[in-house]
Amino acid sequence: MKRVVSVSLGSTKRDKTSRMEILGEEFEVSRIGTDGDMVRYAQLVRELDGNVDAIGLGGIDRYLWTDKRRYTIRDADKLASNAVKTPVVDGSGVKNTLERRTIEYLNDNGIVSFGRSKVLIVSAVDRFGMAQTIARLSNQVIYGDLMFACNIPVPMRSYGMLRLAGTLLLPLVCALPFKWIYPTGEKQDKIVPKYQKYYDWADVIAGDFLIIKRTMPTPESGLLRGKVVVTNTVTADDVELLRARGVRLLVTSSPAVDGRYFATNVFEGILITLLGKRPEDATVEDYALLLDKMDWKPTITELN
Repeated sequence: MKRVVSVSLGSTKRDKTSRMEILGEEFEVSRIGTDGDMVRYAQLVRELDGNVDAIGLGGIDRYLWTDKRRYTIRDADKLASNAVKTPVVDGSGVKNTLERRTIEYLNDNGIVSFGRSKVLIVSAVDRFGMAQTIARLSNQVIYGDLMFACNIPVPMRSYGMLRLAGTLLLPLVCALPFKWIYPTGEKQDKIVPKYQKYYDWADVIAGDFLIIKRTMPTPESGLLRGKVVVTNTVTADDVELLRARGVRLLVTSSPAVDGRYFATNVFEGILITLLGKRPEDATVEDYALLLDKMDWKPTITELN
């Protein structure tokens, strides 16, 4: 049996182990939270190295992107370097292929008409494939990176502005302690509504679920009623949070197993294992071929 383990900076409350068969291979997929403990995280990566088929970096990105330029997050790189034998993935390969396909599938099949929709992307530099595809299809987009990641109340309304901000700020942001820019541990369970007028403005809210979750409107506000949420890494409890707020459709690029929607790093770990390649050697064409063999489609759940 193949084993893929995602080690996460997130809460242990979200831990899960599942078994499944994909393209004739049996997989055991696990998620192990560390409650924001970097030392424990590094220890787990060292223990897993050489004993599993792929290690996923959960709750932290190794890379952020603007166009084809890649920036490395210092804390994530240190954590990944604890593995020398087992491939380590952060979901970038999936974000570059699967999430592009997800947006195209929704648009091509008339599920979401991006040309007529207002889209809030809470963080584009970590969902670059999704953001670039939406930018091509829609002319009403707000990129929320400055607001949701840096707490700078400036909505960016063009991909060019996002590119400029990324070029100026990402070298600095990637050198900061990761906990300053993304919720870890118990902070992932806290919801403090913020930037509500942008949630209200949008027809579609897209991006990392924990970033959406920590500032999303209350059920009483009705600001998410009838909206479409395109995200990943959603638990059964998270689904109920969205349902209670009146969200109409939940879309994830990865499948749901045992009520859990795979994180991008987990799904990339599965694909890398099937390919038998190191992440740095895998191409867009490699991923595309596997997805075609799997007859992949995004998971679309009608909530209300």
